[in-house]
Amino acid sequence: MRLRYAMVCSSNQNRSMEAHFLLKREGFDVCSYGTGTHVKLPGPSLREPNVYEFGTPYKQMFDELRRKDPELYKRNGILPMLKRNLAVKTAPQRWQENGPDGHFDVVFTFEEKVFDMVVEDLHTRDHVLLKPVLVINLEVKDNHEEAAIGARQTLTLCQELEETNGWEDVIDDLISAFERKHRRKVVYTISFY
Repeated sequence: MRLRYAMVCSSNQNRSMEAHFLLKREGFDVCSYGTGTHVKLPGPSLREPNVYEFGTPYKQMFDELRRKDPELYKRNGILPMLKRNLAVKTAPQRWQENGPDGHFDVVFTFEEKVFDMVVEDLHTRDHVLLKPVLVINLEVKDNHEEAAIGARQTLTLCQELEETNGWEDVIDDLISAFERKHRRKVVYTISFY
């Protein structure tokens, strides 16, 4: 049985979408989300980010930023990132509004505060299915290079999870081996739907 995955970062732009893109290409059943109140992309300065509502199409963001300053947004990697996102799905989605998407077997987050928000959200939902969901945080800096590394490591973990006959009995050993191999601390917990 194939597992169903969710990739979650703050704005559903970089880290979650890089992992979504890679896993989708490898044939995994995967969705992605953000937990923020808005979608934020770098602007001309730290005090001038580009802010969008969740659900704003990636194509609209791409066109707007290309009109504003094509050289800046090409140089800082935002236009190529949005172009990749366009190939994955239409628009960023918010985790807290994902009810219609059904349940997931495994949820990956890429930042501790996002992990906390996902776990808190899962705890406040009605647990009618009593189906376990594994929530894993793999801390990844929010830049293009680290997102690519994090996505490859996420793919590795997903492949290892797929090879089990049920992650519940092997997750501790699987995570310990991953941490030793990649010299990376992983936080995880189990919640329920």
